[in-house]
Amino acid sequence: MATRLLELVLVLVAAMAQVARGGGGGGHDYGKALSKSILYYEAQRSGVLPQSQRIAWRASSGLADGKANGVDLVGGYYDAGDNVKFGLPMAFTVTMMAWSVLEYGEQMAAAGELGHAVEAIKWGTDYFVKAHPEPNVLYAEVGDGDSDHNCWQRPEDMTTSRQAYRLDPQNPGSDLAGETAAAMAGASLVFRTSNPGYANQLLQHSKQLFDFADKYRGRYDNSITVARNYYGSFSGYGDELLWASAWLYLATDDRRYLDYLANNADALGGTGWSINQFGWDVKYPGVQVLAAKFLLQGKASEHAGVMQSYQQKVEFFVCSCLGKGSGNNVERTPGGMLYHQKWNNIQFVTSASFLLAVYSDHLAGAGAAVRCSAGPTQPSELLAFARSQVDYILGSNPRATSYMVGYGATYPRQAHHRGSSIVSIKDSPSFVGCRDGYASWYGRQGSNPNLLDGAVVGGPDEHDDFADERNNYQQTEAATYNNAPLMGVLARLAAGHGSRARLGQSLKDGIVANHTSLPPLSHAAASPVEIEQKATRSWTKNGKRYHRYSVTVTNRSPAKTVEELHIGIGKLYGPVWGVEKARYGYVLPSWLPSLPAGKSAAFVYVHAAPPADVWVTGYKLV
Repeated sequence: MATRLLELVLVLVAAMAQVARGGGGGGHDYGKALSKSILYYEAQRSGVLPQSQRIAWRASSGLADGKANGVDLVGGYYDAGDNVKFGLPMAFTVTMMAWSVLEYGEQMAAAGELGHAVEAIKWGTDYFVKAHPEPNVLYAEVGDGDSDHNCWQRPEDMTTSRQAYRLDPQNPGSDLAGETAAAMAGASLVFRTSNPGYANQLLQHSKQLFDFADKYRGRYDNSITVARNYYGSFSGYGDELLWASAWLYLATDDRRYLDYLANNADALGGTGWSINQFGWDVKYPGVQVLAAKFLLQGKASEHAGVMQSYQQKVEFFVCSCLGKGSGNNVERTPGGMLYHQKWNNIQFVTSASFLLAVYSDHLAGAGAAVRCSAGPTQPSELLAFARSQVDYILGSNPRATSYMVGYGATYPRQAHHRGSSIVSIKDSPSFVGCRDGYASWYGRQGSNPNLLDGAVVGGPDEHDDFADERNNYQQTEAATYNNAPLMGVLARLAAGHGSRARLGQSLKDGIVANHTSLPPLSHAAASPVEIEQKATRSWTKNGKRYHRYSVTVTNRSPAKTVEELHIGIGKLYGPVWGVEKARYGYVLPSWLPSLPAGKSAAFVYVHAAPPADVWVTGYKLV
């Protein structure tokens, strides 16, 4: 015990020393971290690498992608440490890169990185143009996780399946088509001034993909089942349809897309989902931030009431992250990192930090504050918390470890990444087979031969513990969607504490904020889902007092049906009956898929504690 205590003290002292060495702002060089966060994408490139390629240990790969299907699918990004091109995380990555540039492009330019960021976006959108050869066809994936995960090969040596999987009217995928539409709409804004012809091309693809996604509705992982175990669309496609419409409104100022966002807010869950997690699967918090942005900028028109309902959900997200919510706050590690799950938890830390920074800046521009149950919260607190999360990632944590490869004195040396962990084909052109890679490289002790510079790995567990081991894929695998939102936050932090600059006219005329005072939320629509709970029985066993609690969930809507109801339960210390565990909380039993107007459902739980915290995580009202 004494030895363990001494180890903890030494680790804490090391962390404090690292912070002390750096000076203000957490002691970190945000500009350097920004450069590395963008550089990482060059290690993830598939296709013919350009002359400007800076990650020198990579070479061209995937040069026959799509050939067997009669289409050119060369290019794009590998998602993480494998060699599959998964459409959903790739599209989300590009959307977030574009959003980062749109919000903080001037700061990137000041750091000398705007050109690299725009180039990283175009590497993705060039691929999406190829992957969308017809209005109602979208190629969603190249390769499959099952065969790929049986191999440990450099991408330049791939012998695994490169089958391409497509979406069409008979095989719909509204979530993936919607996310790709969002990516291309966002990117069209990035290229609006510098390359207007390309921007128009992207916008045309975006509009077609949105129409395809909306007309032929369905989950992409029901059409492409090989994706389900890797990037399953657990949140469905409602969030992506709203997300795409919000981005198209931002890109076009066409009222059709604002009307869609408002008129489908209930039916697609935009004003029903209260969730504190944002990522490649669930986009609701991102949609809600964009809707709040329209409201703050005076662009909500007659839909201001609906946009206020969206904004209520933004404030749920913000307050939950800050620990100021009413019983549904995001857990934190002892060192202060937001914590959601064991596998690649950092993806949610970077995405939350981005949303907090963006919302903070838009609130500050409107002279407004967040209304949490614990009281008003100033925009500066949101930005300060985002900075604390970034600082944690960069090394201000109990282990004094940077979770960005190549940044700081101590960082992961054994990233779970095929190309990084096998000697470069330029240094050793001998073919590395599937099993050879496992036998010679995967289990090899010591640092990877190639530096995966700028990659943000999955990160530590709920106790701030981290094992730098190649086979520890939950913690040492990096992913493109970890870095994309971090680009924006790093650019914002690199700009310091001064007034927030915007890319404005250099990207798109008319995107300058027209700030108005923040309207009160009191007129926003109340949730139609009512929750009541009470203790129905108590007893004593082995000296402990147990209680049986009954929870009734009622749809108070006068005419509409509640579908896809998700319930959050916190501070639950015993068994629960009548609901089923899902990725985002609990759902009603499969035999009760919806709650018609005026109807109720009930579930019970037992524990030796006061009542649990029970709330509605999300729903759709149809």
